[in-house]
Amino acid sequence: MAGADADLLPRVANPMESIASERKAPSFPIRDLTYWLDGGKRVTEMKERIMLELERDPLWRVSDHPNLTLAETRERAMSKVRRLADLAVSRPLDETMMRLSIVSVVDPGFWTRFGVHFGLFFGALQGQATPSQLAYWLEKGALSMQGITGCFGMTELGHGSNVAGLETMATLDEKTDEFIIHSPTLTATKWWIGGAAHTATHCAVYAQLFVKGKCYGTKTFVVQLRDTKTFQLMPGVNIGDLGKKMGRDQIDNGWIQFTHVRIPRSNMLMKHTKVTRAGDVIAPPLAQLAYGALIQGRVSMVSDSANVAKRALTIATRYASVRRQFGSGKAGEPETKLLDYPIHQHRLLPLMAQTFAMIFAAREMTANYQQLMSVLGELGEDDEGPAVKDAIKNLKETHATSAGLKAFCTWMCLNIIDQCRQSLGGHGYSAYTGLSQAYSDFAVHCTWEGDNTILTLQCGRYLVATALDARNGQPLPDNLSYLRGVVSSGGSAAGKACKGDSIEQVSALDTLKAAWSSVAANAIRSAVRDFEAGLAKGLSKDNAYEFSSASRLHAARMHTYTYLLHRFAAQVDQSPPKLRPVLTLLAQLFGAHSAVQHSGEFLQSGFYSGAHVETLKAFVNTACGEVRKDAVPLTDAFGYTDYVVNSPLGRYDGNVYEKYFDLVTSLNPAKPVPYFDSLIKPLLERANESDPGPELEIDQE
Repeated sequence: MAGADADLLPRVANPMESIASERKAPSFPIRDLTYWLDGGKRVTEMKERIMLELERDPLWRVSDHPNLTLAETRERAMSKVRRLADLAVSRPLDETMMRLSIVSVVDPGFWTRFGVHFGLFFGALQGQATPSQLAYWLEKGALSMQGITGCFGMTELGHGSNVAGLETMATLDEKTDEFIIHSPTLTATKWWIGGAAHTATHCAVYAQLFVKGKCYGTKTFVVQLRDTKTFQLMPGVNIGDLGKKMGRDQIDNGWIQFTHVRIPRSNMLMKHTKVTRAGDVIAPPLAQLAYGALIQGRVSMVSDSANVAKRALTIATRYASVRRQFGSGKAGEPETKLLDYPIHQHRLLPLMAQTFAMIFAAREMTANYQQLMSVLGELGEDDEGPAVKDAIKNLKETHATSAGLKAFCTWMCLNIIDQCRQSLGGHGYSAYTGLSQAYSDFAVHCTWEGDNTILTLQCGRYLVATALDARNGQPLPDNLSYLRGVVSSGGSAAGKACKGDSIEQVSALDTLKAAWSSVAANAIRSAVRDFEAGLAKGLSKDNAYEFSSASRLHAARMHTYTYLLHRFAAQVDQSPPKLRPVLTLLAQLFGAHSAVQHSGEFLQSGFYSGAHVETLKAFVNTACGEVRKDAVPLTDAFGYTDYVVNSPLGRYDGNVYEKYFDLVTSLNPAKPVPYFDSLIKPLLERANESDPGPELEIDQE
């Protein structure tokens, strides 16, 4: 009878066979796309070697992370520091950067802990120390972490990344040739300082420079926090632990208070501003270029957004190719794959297109930043003329572009993680399937290195200022060339409309580029109009910018989408011919789906009509169906091993249920309930003092 009953159930398909069928006929060579995304065969092979090294190293076990306590998490992270520090100084720079890129996906909390020293503390030395100062700190072990572990003391309890508003003071004592570092108020307490609670011996402290009673703004000072032999706090230094956080518990964030702490004058980093023994303050013309080094964090977070999104989509897409739910209802027939449902395709595949857009934007943003820093490094302290003006112009453009991309790419990635998590159904809520912790770990990207809304406003301010400069005859940068013709006081985006009605014409990549350019130009023009309206009301320039803040934010949003699409299209043009069809489709899907989401803006700009928007919706439906055929091969091309994916639901072989069950049971073995005698048993055996009432006789009803 049991066998007959079983025949009435839907047939259970083999998940490994299900995912294997997805790889039978990809429309593109998967390995070639991996090489293209990574930057070449040599880079891919280096990445694969590093992933294997991490997987085979017992220190890098990650499958049990969900079960670790706060103390165990921090200790596990610290156990890896020496290994990675030794590799960082002994291996080529490109290999070190690739290793850190992979680590940022495998163990983002450790990446932060390690990056605080190498990226922030040592980065401050590289960017702001004189050659002789840098040589001094290198000899002290600042690069190799031999004698020094550093942290980065910018943010304060009452002040985030508003550097100009910091309260910590650095006052020159001319008699002793020392600076006195002091926290004058509670809100001046350095807060969220990674590495401060347990690890750091030194800190790159951002403080207001005071010389002879005059404040010269925020500068950077190296302050010793702990004795390097005894690890006791230095006199006048107080440190505490910030404890449990939403995510990234591997990093020991702490608070620091300074009470009249004395440091040598030479501990002020003086690559730009100098303070002499006589108390003279020398600020060179290139002082503003010191902020170029601060952009690095934003640039790295665009890349990190792309990398983390790749992992999330790998998990969700592979699971959707093996998970079956509902179906025709015919006996003996398997249920339908999630990935075969159009609504699931709409749920995941536009996110796939977004991820490719971020990958290519990160590639270009990184190259632009490296070129900018190379130029800045070649400029002398007293250089003047066109070279300096060009450098400042490029710095402003890179600052604004990186601000917008950091904000919208981190917002995109956080949404991708959560949408992928939800697409896993109930299993997405498990800590063992990989995305709940990913969300908690990644959320900080939206607020550190600048709150996303504030960064977006900075980008919007640059857009308004650039449009006004163009009106006065200044040349437009390449990524704002779409503003030509609309920057005059009476200019508009009118007249630029879609010249066709067919689905091919409306959704063509060049058409989408023109459409987004029109929308961005219209949004910037509106922000300029609001800014000028503020000035007309008698507001100051700064207050007029505040008056136009909502339209500035919107302009930055539209500009960033436009930038992403244009960079995507540029990469499509440069891609190998065999990859161009699938990349073109993904670029079209990104542009069209984003346009549908913001359809009101396209109607307002006049580029698309209501009928055009309906045509775009039809194209999105078609494109999702086409991308669905390559969904699993596209995630394979991301090139992450099962170790990096670190989710039983995202396994390459599709054996999701067996591996999920094995992981959960191995990490949670059966054992006596520790609070049975103290809580459960007394609950069950407590006396019932109330009237039990009549007995329930269900058979008599």
